[in-house]
Amino acid sequence: MYIRRFNRPLGIFAGILALAAAPACKKKEVEKPPEPAKTEPAKPPEPPKPPPDPNAPVDVHQPPADSTKTDSGLAWKILTPAPAENTEKPAATDTVKVHYTGWTTDGRKFDSSVDRGVPAQFPLNQVIPGWTEGLQLMAKGEKRRFWIPGNLAYGDPPSRPGAPPGMLVFDVELVDIFKAPEVPEDVADVPKNARRTKSGLAYRVLKKGKGKEKPKAESKVEVHYTGWTTDGKMFDSSVARGQTATFPLNGVIPGWTEGLQLMRVGEKTRFWIPGKLAYGDTPSRAGAPAGTLVFDVELIAIR
Repeated sequence: MYIRRFNRPLGIFAGILALAAAPACKKKEVEKPPEPAKTEPAKPPEPPKPPPDPNAPVDVHQPPADSTKTDSGLAWKILTPAPAENTEKPAATDTVKVHYTGWTTDGRKFDSSVDRGVPAQFPLNQVIPGWTEGLQLMAKGEKRRFWIPGNLAYGDPPSRPGAPPGMLVFDVELVDIFKAPEVPEDVADVPKNARRTKSGLAYRVLKKGKGKEKPKAESKVEVHYTGWTTDGKMFDSSVARGQTATFPLNGVIPGWTEGLQLMRVGEKTRFWIPGKLAYGDTPSRAGAPAGTLVFDVELIAIR
């Protein structure tokens, strides 16, 4: 009995000693996963180049000996002469209507209004320099081939994404010319025979209208117009584009909203619009002309 009672506490004590003597368990370190290798983002594949055009000109690779070259480096030759009666040529400020096809010098066609079946129309001073220069040499009905060096096209490499680099070859037919209106003699200052409103808007009727109705601020109007700065520079013209403009009258500059409500259908008026009724003397809109602006406006219709 005695021994059994003693053995129990001895067993407990021995267990405690065993725990005390046992070495401390080390914590197992968690291994960090290896960092993924840094890789450069994959570049999108370049679009496949079109195959060479079997109908490309045989002299597409370089200007032939019978071509003419200007001081700028532009080369050209006439494919179809203009009719004898067509002597007028476009100016840089005019709008032209053309049919054209363009190739790179390896014979790849990259653009063609002929394929689309619709001629292109644009202001001549808003395209690549080679076109601006070359089309001023042409008359209506004429067709020419141009070899345009990269510095007169999109550059090499091109400054515009997706544009073809280097020298480009174009066959261009001049379908029509829309002449820009001449600069008015009284564009620099308001003449004595002009009327003024309380807002400071000045105007002079150039051609009286036959209609009786006048537009309201919420009306939609169709007009032909041309705008100049007071130093005679034309900055916009629906006449030169050969296409009328249609817009809500309360969605334009205040001088237009006020001025066109004075007009009748068929009437043509010249407006001198001070900066505060136009885009301001320091325009907030990028590219807008500053200060007083002069507009010739013809009211075609009230929609």
